[in-house]
Amino acid sequence: MNNIVIDLHSHSTISDGILSPTELVNHAHTKKVKVLALTDHDDIAGLVEAKKEAQRLNMIFVNGVEISVTWRKRTIHIVGLHFDSNDKNLDKNLSLIRSGRNERAKKMAHGLGLAGIDNAFDGAKNYAQAGTLGRIHFARYIVERGFAKDIKSVFKKYLTQGKPGYVEHEWAQLKDAVKWINDAGGVAVIAHPGRYDMGTKLYPSLFAEFQECGGTGVEIISGSQDLSQSKYFTNLANEFGLLASCGSDFHGPGISFREMGQNRPLPSDCIPVWHNWHELHESIQ
Repeated sequence: MNNIVIDLHSHSTISDGILSPTELVNHAHTKKVKVLALTDHDDIAGLVEAKKEAQRLNMIFVNGVEISVTWRKRTIHIVGLHFDSNDKNLDKNLSLIRSGRNERAKKMAHGLGLAGIDNAFDGAKNYAQAGTLGRIHFARYIVERGFAKDIKSVFKKYLTQGKPGYVEHEWAQLKDAVKWINDAGGVAVIAHPGRYDMGTKLYPSLFAEFQECGGTGVEIISGSQDLSQSKYFTNLANEFGLLASCGSDFHGPGISFREMGQNRPLPSDCIPVWHNWHELHESIQ
């Protein structure tokens, strides 16, 4: 399995990526990815399309989703993998989260309007198309209007805490998100933990509570994490009996932390989250 390129975190136009599910799978294929999960934010609408294309290209496709969670007044993300995409309870609860996203977007647009950026809601929706509306779509609109030079500048000036377009929001509870995933036959994984900037006291608390809720794994390798972070989270995951996952968190060419196919391999002292996915092992053999 060491030579197989596995990417279990990616996004399409269903949420905040810039490639359609079909285009994303084709891009992954050109980067030699063999095992791919599509993990759009709070939405599984792209899974059928992506799976069909992956099968055509003789790739192994894993159902995925990235669920928005509020934990101790912080927003974190939990990736669900290898679940039944027809699970009605999961689909219902993701729909409720998306409704909350829409309400948040209206409040964001109001705040941006007060800062002189008009028509932000409609402008962001044009970028989201039929997908889930998120901060990245507002950022693209703001760059288009010339209020900032690039996406990074938009977040710093307009979309982070204390800025005109930032809106506090209560997402799903950690225990609920994990339960939805588990009940659908999947595994729950803490996404890109290095991005939460919690410090050495809060991370163990998060990992402990996550494990107690029935969580399975942690993204040890992520597009936004460096080697020292990966080592730290490897040790912490092993301490709490959590498995290891990896993903680029790819959103599209030129706007991602890391290109597909460029993730480092998992450390040798990790147990992969896919270690007991029998169909994956059978397909690769």
